[in-house]
Amino acid sequence: MGEFETLVLLAVLRLDNSAYGMEVRAEIEKRTGRAVSYGAVYTALDRLERKGFLSHALGESTPERGGRARKYFRVETAGREALRATRRALTVMWTGVTP
Repeated sequence: MGEFETLVLLAVLRLDNSAYGMEVRAEIEKRTGRAVSYGAVYTALDRLERKGFLSHALGESTPERGGRARKYFRVETAGREALRATRRALTVMWTGVTP
């Protein structure tokens, strides 16, 4: 799993496991200080869902969205396991390294 996918999964978790794309983008930007495009977030969300790391539920449709419903994402067990594996690997690799 790549760095950006990791950030997306962590953002969804931080947003109480019920987040839509624009909230995910804002959370990543707020916490990392780096600019993130909408396209990058939605591409990552789709990719993570195909991997089984995320699932979504549709919210109510709203007039301001042209009648479209928002997709609210949640991290699934496989996503949590992938995050744990990534954290373990990074911890092992950082052991003994002085930045």
